[in-house]
Amino acid sequence: MSILLSKRTNTLVKALFDEPLSSRVENALIESVGSNIPFCENETPEGMERIRFAVMKLIKENEEDFSYAIELAYTDWRDLLMDAGFGHKSDAHMNWYHSVKGVL
Repeated sequence: MSILLSKRTNTLVKALFDEPLSSRVENALIESVGSNIPFCENETPEGMERIRFAVMKLIKENEEDFSYAIELAYTDWRDLLMDAGFGHKSDAHMNWYHSVKGVL
């Protein structure tokens, strides 16, 4: 079963990406970065934010590596968090969210 996007995740998708990429990112986050991620089977939309924010950050940094970010979430989301700079502090993804949202 898919895990829907949280309000904050949806806000970031719309803020970071223009169409058609925003729809592609949204679909990928719901279909590929959800309950199929190891140890995330029972997560809430808010519980998936750290991983999903990391995916979006990597895609934003290099849109050509779209599939890399998705695959990394599935194969080892700890490496994904490190690559995105969210690995050392549990609230780093929220600091990034607020920095992006502050630009809006």
